[in-house]
Amino acid sequence: MKRRSFLSMGAAAGAALWLPRAFGAQAAAPGGAMNRGYGNLLILVELKGGNDGLNTVIPFADPTYYQLRKNIGIKREQAIQLDERTALHPSLQPLMPLWHSQQLAIVQGVSYAQPNLSHFRSIEIWDTASRSDQYLREGWLTRAFAQAPVPAGFAADGVVIGSAEMGPLANGARAIALVNPAQFVKASRLVTPVSLHERNPELAHILDVENDIVKAADRLRPTQGQVQLKTVFPGGAFGGSIKTAMQVLAAGDTPQGQPKSGQGVAVIRLTLNGFDTHQNQPGQQAALLKQLAEGFASMKSALVELGRWDQTLV
Repeated sequence: MKRRSFLSMGAAAGAALWLPRAFGAQAAAPGGAMNRGYGNLLILVELKGGNDGLNTVIPFADPTYYQLRKNIGIKREQAIQLDERTALHPSLQPLMPLWHSQQLAIVQGVSYAQPNLSHFRSIEIWDTASRSDQYLREGWLTRAFAQAPVPAGFAADGVVIGSAEMGPLANGARAIALVNPAQFVKASRLVTPVSLHERNPELAHILDVENDIVKAADRLRPTQGQVQLKTVFPGGAFGGSIKTAMQVLAAGDTPQGQPKSGQGVAVIRLTLNGFDTHQNQPGQQAALLKQLAEGFASMKSALVELGRWDQTLV
């Protein structure tokens, strides 16, 4: 399946869960954020470096797989069989309850015409949803939010955790980057918003944007009386990022654990680093996929606690 066809299908199906106004819901009766679909949440996870898809979703029934992967192929007896042709990497075992309950879907062969072999250019194409010969500045989510803005009460369009790269939220989205999640959680508040007595228009605009970010980030910080999650999160940077993401969501809830209508964020973007596995791929990828699966399992548990699981697309 080509990437453009997949995005078109997603727009008609999954994406409509969280951006309904972009797909024909303008005629809906006016109301709060829930009525406009922004009671739903999109969580994006980038496997940075380029995950080996054929060792993740394994075509074990195809003899070519083992002919070409004599040293790094996943042995059939170790793989988690899904059907008569396909299996998962054994490190993804924590995701099987989601698979059996039909809450996990696998879409194979998503790509774009004339793939670019550069890591940097390729991720730029994915982040902007451009053609391989097209160069766009804005991320695809930035363009989506321009067409269907989030409610004014939202702290931000999105939150990027564990990375300074905005990805699909680049160049225009109201997004906050939390490069150091632990520091964000421990700090009692961000720097005080700056006021400018002598109004220089250019400098004033920069300060206005900076102050908006300060105020928005402060609204997403954990507070006293906030719901305390019982979910145990995995150790490591990725587990910490997921924990921070769930705390950001909880900051927009009532003390009783109910999401506040018209508040919060629409998108959370996480990054799991290390997939550029040119050496010792079997061991490195196994450890990374274990982090991914355990992280997803804890994310699901926390989202259930927060009453958001049924309104979230990961």
